[in-house]
Amino acid sequence: MTERSSPASGPLAGVRVVELGGIGPGPFCGMILADLGAGVIRVDPPSAAGAEPDIPQLRRGRRSVALDLKRPAGADVALRLVDRADALIEGFRPGVTERLGLGPDVCLERNPKLVYGRMTGWGQEGPLAREPGHDINYIALAGALGAIGPTGGDPVVPLNLIGDMGGGGMLLAVGICAALLHARATGEGQVVDAAMTDGTALQLAGIFGLLARGHWRDRRGTNVLDGAAPFYRTYRCADGGHVAVGALEPQFYAELLRVLELANDPLFAHQYDADGWPAMSARLEQLFATRARDDWADAFAGQRACVTPVLGLAEAATHPHNVERGTYAVDESGAIHAAPAPRFLGTPTAPPTPAPRVGAHTDAVLKELGFDDAELDTLRANGVIPGADPSRVAAP
Repeated sequence: MTERSSPASGPLAGVRVVELGGIGPGPFCGMILADLGAGVIRVDPPSAAGAEPDIPQLRRGRRSVALDLKRPAGADVALRLVDRADALIEGFRPGVTERLGLGPDVCLERNPKLVYGRMTGWGQEGPLAREPGHDINYIALAGALGAIGPTGGDPVVPLNLIGDMGGGGMLLAVGICAALLHARATGEGQVVDAAMTDGTALQLAGIFGLLARGHWRDRRGTNVLDGAAPFYRTYRCADGGHVAVGALEPQFYAELLRVLELANDPLFAHQYDADGWPAMSARLEQLFATRARDDWADAFAGQRACVTPVLGLAEAATHPHNVERGTYAVDESGAIHAAPAPRFLGTPTAPPTPAPRVGAHTDAVLKELGFDDAELDTLRANGVIPGADPSRVAAP
């Protein structure tokens, strides 16, 4: 079954994925797999047919089918998709796909090689497994949120990067790829249970290692990597902008002091003496506040001191380094997209196709499954698929 209008490229070319519609980490996982060349078909309810995706960046590179999974005929169509798939992504609460007749037991019986990826916050079992939650809750319970923020202050929310994206969608993508390798070697599919609490804990491995060796205090804002160290934090500049200082190693610390003309100042003689950090930070705060952010960026350019300007989202897309590497792209509407990553020299990825309107490929995909026009009309009449072909709706 052809998943793209043009030949797929990338290391996952030829891999077929069914994504049962969800939000946040599930679509991010689908985006990653599609970016890497997999043919991903996303399934959404007919009530959304014809709508533009709420976050097009997360829906790029797919084909879209509108299908009512709550109706037995809709679940049957989904199972026919599963029959031809290598992997499935679902992000519902535990038990939902089982109630729909699309649980892993049913799917793996039909397709023993299937990798069945499950994305949840709490995991498939445990006291909180069926409780609602969001990224902030998962990273709070895993210990990450409590470690981020100033000493004596409140925890700082790190966007939804740790739970939803790193500990969720990206973790599931890695798990699916690993299980696909196993399936291809053995013919055995399996369930991949990706929980954002587990993924967050995994990302804390290095911090727990430091804690075990006595190099980390379980109190935020008091450690070398949480903003307490004067050589690893941000500083406000005269224009209200900020610079990021990451001079952890002695050689970079020496360059930092040289550029700031502090190399002979006794206050900065002992880099890792934590007792001296508050005074050092206060001095650097005063110093960085004397010049604008971009002035400091120019002063540190090429100096190997690990000092960079803190950029806004739009600024990041136009920074010369990111422009040369093609890290970001701006589409015709002015929206910023991150380029697929990582980069593969032997099997390069293609530029992602824009996110389609919901259900835009419903008829085409079902015809590939063997449905004829009369059967499609019956499905439409019964509310299983949209009443009108969404592919005929004008593109956004």
